[in-house]
Amino acid sequence: MTELLLDGLSWLLLIGGLLFFVAGSIGLLRFPDTVSRLHALTKADTLGLGLVIAGLSLRADSLWEVGQMVLVWLLLLASSATACQLLARQAGEEPRDD
Repeated sequence: MTELLLDGLSWLLLIGGLLFFVAGSIGLLRFPDTVSRLHALTKADTLGLGLVIAGLSLRADSLWEVGQMVLVWLLLLASSATACQLLARQAGEEPRDD
């Protein structure tokens, strides 16, 4: 029974992560300016990867594997914000103060 519950929760998290990846990709294609596109993509992909890692962590064989996945996610958190800012500046658009 516990194994069935973990499998169900794992699939729920994986599907949720997939939906966030799809939402970020749609935002990349549909939003009007570079800053909006980058914002949609980085936020949705960061949360999507977090959900995928949570889902895969429930299926992992050891804490070492979970630690490696969490480390990858933390590195992505640090690098995506920096990359987003650099890309927006290279495109010549500054964030709006709406």
